[in-house]
Amino acid sequence: MRQLLQTDVSKTTLLIRIMVGGIFSEGIQKFLYPMARGTGRFESMGFPYPEFFGNFIGFIELLAGMMVLMGVLTRVGAFSTITIMSVAIITTKIPIAFRESFGPFVLRDLEVYGFWSMAHELRTDFAMWLGSLFLIIKGGGRWSVDQKLYRAWYSFSWQPND
Repeated sequence: MRQLLQTDVSKTTLLIRIMVGGIFSEGIQKFLYPMARGTGRFESMGFPYPEFFGNFIGFIELLAGMMVLMGVLTRVGAFSTITIMSVAIITTKIPIAFRESFGPFVLRDLEVYGFWSMAHELRTDFAMWLGSLFLIIKGGGRWSVDQKLYRAWYSFSWQPND
């Protein structure tokens, strides 16, 4: 638990938490607009069990986004977001570079395919992936619940007897 909570004392880590947590908090849209953002979207992409995955991914995105925003078990939340982004990149972005579907996942219709089209479609996903990686490495930063818990539970002075 100590390593999950230990974090750097940088104030600017909050900016990365706001970016990653804010974007992933949009997972609520999978429940508000299920046909456009949740179950319907997962079905159109060819996901097996779209109702399960639409709701499951929406729940994880929302929970992980809130964890990252508040700095509560930031590394756990960031690990969840990096996992989601990795699957999204593999199933929806990389196929654009090769101009073909990947397994059961349907390649969407675009005007242009290839590396540059993939790079264009990938930009937000890649930023979220890197932001999540940063938070896994650094933790929640100075203004996080993790920092407060770490100080309360682990910052005590102990001097050995000579």
